[in-house]
Amino acid sequence: MFGHTPKPRKFDLPLRYYDPEEERRRKRTIRFERKKRPKTRQGLKVFVLALGLFMVLWIIRYLSSFS
Repeated sequence: MFGHTPKPRKFDLPLRYYDPEEERRRKRTIRFERKKRPKTRQGLKVFVLALGLFMVLWIIRYLSSFS
């Protein structure tokens, strides 16, 4: 117990080297994996919202004519 000296744990880390060719391949595959985002159609959204509002107001007016 008194003669024991603490030693660091054994650690085996595989060495990694920078490979520029592999980096180029990764960038190339990432570029092809991306999907194009569709453009937002602001005009279509406004048109649908206006149409929905018009229909709601028309239904309220139609139903109020019965009373």
